[in-house]
Amino acid sequence: MAQSLQKSELRKVVARALQQWIWSPSVDVGRRSLHKGVKRPSIVHKRSTDILHDPWFNKGTAYTLAERDRLGLRGLLPPRIMTFDQQYDRFMGNFRSLEKHTKDGAEDMTALAKWRILNRLHDRNETLYYRVLISNIESFAPIIYTPTIGLVCQRYSGLYRRPRGMYFTARDRGEMMSIVYNWPSSEVDMIVVTDGSRILGLGDLGVQGIGIPIGKLDLYVAAAGINPQRVLPVMIDVGTNNQALLENPQYMGLQHPRIEGDEYISLIDEFMEACFTRWPNVIVQFEDFQNKWAFKLLQRYRKYYRCFNDDVQGTAGVALGGLLGAVRAMGKPMEDLVKQKIVVVGAGSAGLGVVNMVKSAMQRLLGGHSPETHKKAIDQFWILDKDGLVTKARDGLSTDVEQYAREIEESEGCGSLKDGATLLEVVKAVQPDVLLGLSGVGGLFTQQVLEAMKESGCPRPAIFPLSNPTSNAECTAKEAFQYAGPNIIFASGSPFRDVDLGGGKIGHSNQGNNMYFFPGIGLGTLMAGAHHVSDGMLHAAAEELAAIMTEAQLQEGIIYPPVPMIREITARVAAAIVKEAVREDIAEGYKNTDIKELKRLCNDDDELMKYIKDHMWSPDYSPLVYPFAHV
Repeated sequence: MAQSLQKSELRKVVARALQQWIWSPSVDVGRRSLHKGVKRPSIVHKRSTDILHDPWFNKGTAYTLAERDRLGLRGLLPPRIMTFDQQYDRFMGNFRSLEKHTKDGAEDMTALAKWRILNRLHDRNETLYYRVLISNIESFAPIIYTPTIGLVCQRYSGLYRRPRGMYFTARDRGEMMSIVYNWPSSEVDMIVVTDGSRILGLGDLGVQGIGIPIGKLDLYVAAAGINPQRVLPVMIDVGTNNQALLENPQYMGLQHPRIEGDEYISLIDEFMEACFTRWPNVIVQFEDFQNKWAFKLLQRYRKYYRCFNDDVQGTAGVALGGLLGAVRAMGKPMEDLVKQKIVVVGAGSAGLGVVNMVKSAMQRLLGGHSPETHKKAIDQFWILDKDGLVTKARDGLSTDVEQYAREIEESEGCGSLKDGATLLEVVKAVQPDVLLGLSGVGGLFTQQVLEAMKESGCPRPAIFPLSNPTSNAECTAKEAFQYAGPNIIFASGSPFRDVDLGGGKIGHSNQGNNMYFFPGIGLGTLMAGAHHVSDGMLHAAAEELAAIMTEAQLQEGIIYPPVPMIREITARVAAAIVKEAVREDIAEGYKNTDIKELKRLCNDDDELMKYIKDHMWSPDYSPLVYPFAHV
């Protein structure tokens, strides 16, 4: 009996001794000095199965022997310790097996199966998930974001397995300031928020639109290196006008019509105040708000909070970068953008966002913003909405659209055009250099329209069907090259395969994906500590995106860099934003880098890039305890 007690006491002493070596904030300086040169462990307040069920700390079979001993994991895992690389190879092997066995299945079902296997990994091991995503970004971006994420959002109530992000609702009025403190992280760098009212080109999906902020923030982590513990996807549920969802017993959101007017605005006001009260330096990205609110909310908040709207400004920025690249591909300097005749189909938030940014960039290239440069820039655009060409003869135009309405009698060569003229009539009369599609109407660029572009007189016309998802694209890459000719510059919002033109020639299908742009906006604004996201910062980013391309690439019709370079692209776009923020005197610095140091960094491109890259998170397992060798 005494011997048994002695053994029991000995086990307790050993357990207490081991427990003291688990890293915690209370470990004293003297003890830390024993581990000089050893990577400091992450602070973890969990043990045993609690750690295994936490996707941030879970390492699966990669826990070291010391971690298994001191964190109560012995006996809970298979005995062999696997490396991070071995875990990656095992997952990719399983994924390739899934691809092999589903290749002959329905396209939608195959895409959803791929999303599910990635989502399950995300739910159990975030570090490995982001390693897989970053290493295969070109293949997996279309799965975690457009076009697959559209399918996911349509079925989200059935696919839901565990909570991710935060939900604020119309029932939470007056309570958001307290609710925001329910989020466990005291530091958040990026919030992506939607109200689910205009998800991609799919319309009102209500609370199921939460898949969009989740997917966008995954791209922030993969492309911009934002720490995944410092991002927050948000859904503001104000109801839905989707009758099918209102009648669906499985729908997880509020089942009443959307609130509107001042009541809606006051709810968003309360949300913004709550977020910036708890996280004063956070950046908020608005995503997939319906047209009538997208511009209004952006104009309401953009000078007071660090925020931007990706549908308005992100889509516009990547389109502007593509247009500048297309001008270079025509053998002209970027400054010749001001001479391009541009036909735009779509007068919603995305369409007007693109037009506004391109117009503003033209004014910048013309010497600055003035009534004269405004008029010169405006004259380069022909805007069509669902009723056809927009002219001054149209009644009831919104202020945003009205400024672009044509005075037909003043347009040389376009005297036959009337209000409501069709796209084909406009293309034939105007003979544009650029055709932009932001209508959300699939197949709108018909064979006749594309053939008319071939006769436009421009040696390398740019055709950009930018609507998402793929089913809503105004034309396919194959159609564009087939009917408009092999010399066109093609870019789309959703991915299309390159086109074999015969004779060893390839028609390059550039994807004007916002992924080239919004991660750099967020990272650059964060690194600059900018007061707000200015138009100048967005212009600088677009110019940098275009400047990345080499002359050889442009001559081949390639106007966007390869997606596997996305982290390098994002860093360069972020650097351009930091420089412009400093130039405009709206930067304050980031963490220990004050404005004086930031200005110094902006004078040395290499140092600025190092500063940015040093702050980009990369997936790797952090030690949770000190190794035995140092005890």
